[in-house]
Amino acid sequence: MIPAIGSALPKVDLAPTSGLVTGGASRSTEIGGQGFGAVLTQIASDAVSTVKTAEATSIKGVTGEASTQAVVEAVMDAERTLQTAIAIRDKTVAAYLELSRMSI
Repeated sequence: MIPAIGSALPKVDLAPTSGLVTGGASRSTEIGGQGFGAVLTQIASDAVSTVKTAEATSIKGVTGEASTQAVVEAVMDAERTLQTAIAIRDKTVAAYLELSRMSI
């Protein structure tokens, strides 16, 4: 069974906005107790792990140590991970372009 794309991503709870300090760069922005950079790092490491697992399963499939179903599932997981990474990259580039068009 193939899980939904969103289920592979870590869940992030939004912190209440009351009492937030708007002082600038002295305080890092944290969401749900985990910083944005930490969330992106975790997603990236999970993606690399998924691709490495798919590669290892594919090699086992070629040598006859893994079933065809296991190889297909691993390759589909890697494909879904790659599609998610591409979508995140596209949204990041679009946001950067939008910010660069803003007047200061």
